[in-house]
Amino acid sequence: MTAPAPSRGPARGPAMGTPTPLATFGLDVLDDLRRSAGRLLDTLGHAPRTTPSAVVDLAPGVRLHTYPDADPSGPPVLLVPAPIKRCYIFDLDPRCSVVASCLRHGLQPHLVEWTDPEPDQQRLGLDDYADGLLRHCLRAVADRTGARRVPLVGHSLGGTLAALCAAGYPDLVAGVALLEAPLHFGSHTGRLEPLITTPTPGPTIGLLDAFPNGVPGSLLTLAAAAAAPTEFHLDRWTDLLGCLPDPEALATYLRVLRWTLDEFRQPRQLFLDVVERLYRRDEFFTGTLTLAGRTLGPADLIVPMLTVVNPRSPIVPPSAVLPVHHAVATTDKQILQYPGDTGVVIQHLGVLVGRNAHRLLWPQILDWLQTVASTPRQQPATRIRPRPVAGSPTGTSRRTHA
Repeated sequence: MTAPAPSRGPARGPAMGTPTPLATFGLDVLDDLRRSAGRLLDTLGHAPRTTPSAVVDLAPGVRLHTYPDADPSGPPVLLVPAPIKRCYIFDLDPRCSVVASCLRHGLQPHLVEWTDPEPDQQRLGLDDYADGLLRHCLRAVADRTGARRVPLVGHSLGGTLAALCAAGYPDLVAGVALLEAPLHFGSHTGRLEPLITTPTPGPTIGLLDAFPNGVPGSLLTLAAAAAAPTEFHLDRWTDLLGCLPDPEALATYLRVLRWTLDEFRQPRQLFLDVVERLYRRDEFFTGTLTLAGRTLGPADLIVPMLTVVNPRSPIVPPSAVLPVHHAVATTDKQILQYPGDTGVVIQHLGVLVGRNAHRLLWPQILDWLQTVASTPRQQPATRIRPRPVAGSPTGTSRRTHA
């Protein structure tokens, strides 16, 4: 895998400052407490009900879930979660599972699982996740299924990684579906913008030095809640009240709640790269993002693209999504709007687990995936560079080794 590109220019620390040793210890304890609360929900019957899978260890930092019940003649698809919490949000319950929907539609889903970083994996950064690890997954899927190109489906920061991979390797990617995935940052970021983009004294590396084994999941959770208290606190209680007369929605709510408690660490370099290179410098949108020696921007997204946006989302607002959708080089692109749901805890997760999402959006997404995976590209993909844009885990599984 390629070593992460060094940060350019002076590093600036996130607005929360550098934690004290006591605070660092407290975050580790909070991670443990949240995971314990999740296990309690398991005992109360709210564990995820995932699809039986085989788990392939591909490389340090990533595993791949494959599904023995998939139609071997169906086109493959690679599902990419955000490297923040566990991947089973794509496969929470058969009634609201992206994996199960893919299987019913005749697709061969393959689910990326980002693993807890070991102490010697703290240098895994944006280059590794968006380039080396995802490319490894794509080639594993291609080898397993015989497909020349594989469509990607990414949610949130997982969608960001999927878009970067598609921009770098159009010869491996049949198309990319981005589900509320931010690609335009800076002042367009939404509620997280003041927390991440405001400079504070002290280098970012000071923050990272406090976490030699990776950035605790609870730090990311607390930071998001501080930046968007309505969405991460008030709205979840309002959603719970709306679920009480609806047993099915309440069951989904409790499983999503259990997922939100399943913390794991993020590699220090990935945290640094996301904050500095994406959120603060907006390098992809401005066409200055260098991954594995290649400079990428919207002009390099030349594969078919499907963008799902929630017009009312304060976490990933349309301003963080649509400018890139309109700026990409491909003309084979479309936009779907997600109207929101009850029983999803946080609306940003609803596109994966909500009933409205599975009733209204996923039939269209799955048809699109079938089309792009089954349609041979008539000629080799060619990058057309326009002028720069101005301004701006429960379940049955077995493990094998690749």
